[in-house]
Amino acid sequence: MISDNPLLVLGGGLMGLSVAHQLARQGRKVEILSRQRSEAAGFVAAGMLAPHAEGLNGDLLKLGQLSLKRIPSWVKTIEDDSGISCGLRLCGIVVPFLSEKERDSYPTADFGQCLNRAELEEEVLGIGSCWKAGLLFSQDGQIDNRRRLMRALEKACVGLGVHFQEGVEVLELVNEQERFHGVEIRDATGERKIILSNEAVLCSGAWSGQVLNRLPIFPVKGQMFSLQAPRDALKRVIFGPGTYMVPREDGLIVIGATSERSVGFTEGLTPLGQKELLDGITTLLPDARNWPPMERWWGFRPCTPDEAPLLGPSPLKGLWLATGHHRNGVLLAAITAELIATCLSGQQISNQLLQLLQTFRWDRFEVET
Repeated sequence: MISDNPLLVLGGGLMGLSVAHQLARQGRKVEILSRQRSEAAGFVAAGMLAPHAEGLNGDLLKLGQLSLKRIPSWVKTIEDDSGISCGLRLCGIVVPFLSEKERDSYPTADFGQCLNRAELEEEVLGIGSCWKAGLLFSQDGQIDNRRRLMRALEKACVGLGVHFQEGVEVLELVNEQERFHGVEIRDATGERKIILSNEAVLCSGAWSGQVLNRLPIFPVKGQMFSLQAPRDALKRVIFGPGTYMVPREDGLIVIGATSERSVGFTEGLTPLGQKELLDGITTLLPDARNWPPMERWWGFRPCTPDEAPLLGPSPLKGLWLATGHHRNGVLLAAITAELIATCLSGQQISNQLLQLLQTFRWDRFEVET
């Protein structure tokens, strides 16, 4: 029996919006509690859909591949509900290597097309001279999360009746005998309140461990910037070691990203981080140094000890987890929303998906120790 109280989604970033959208389409009454949606990783990520180019392996690769297959239909649903194009481009991703030996030992090499130096130059005009080989993953791609997808999801959720509370800080989870009953919050005016609910989904990204301290989640800061290139100057995403270049349809190129594990939630750009990115694109595509910079920003990835997400039940009955996606939040949003909505609806879940839920349980680290 479904309570009259809304199902709470704790976090208004990409994962929270995706889960809320899926649940609202099933007719659930959903309320999103968000501290500040602009700080969500979904607004600052590059939007790569790259389970193969990232070199994922094991169950995380399987999860990424399943999500990649679902993304076209998932995006179409969002676009139909919002009337906003999400900028999905299955443009392929090129991963360059210093040698053929390095290329052939890449974890996902079997899923890509091997490129020699001449073929690499055909795929990426002007690529740096140090790169001798490459892999083309034509099945991988990108989506314009920062300018389109997030806005489309927000509008789609509003159209389906999802209620938003912005400027809300979750202070404490209300529970009794390990059963979730709601949250105590501080709203935008500073007033403390309790919101009752029998079910919630924790989608608070890098801040999830502050909401539920048993979760092994910590922030990994990433700095990024964008360049305005001539249209079609770069037709593929380039995924280099430490630096990637993601070309949008209008010629904007997103450059990312630093990976700063020791700075906590320290905000702001740093000269060292920006230089690291500039040096990276100079090595990948020397001409890019001459393209004008457009915007610079930073954000915090939610990371776990094995850099894989926490999905499914939490320590509290009634509280579900959709967090800890690290570098792969945009890629995994579609499968995460499906998994969580299926669990909450009580629908039958396939053995394959059930096994993946077991793999990405929150307590897998406790079991190992």
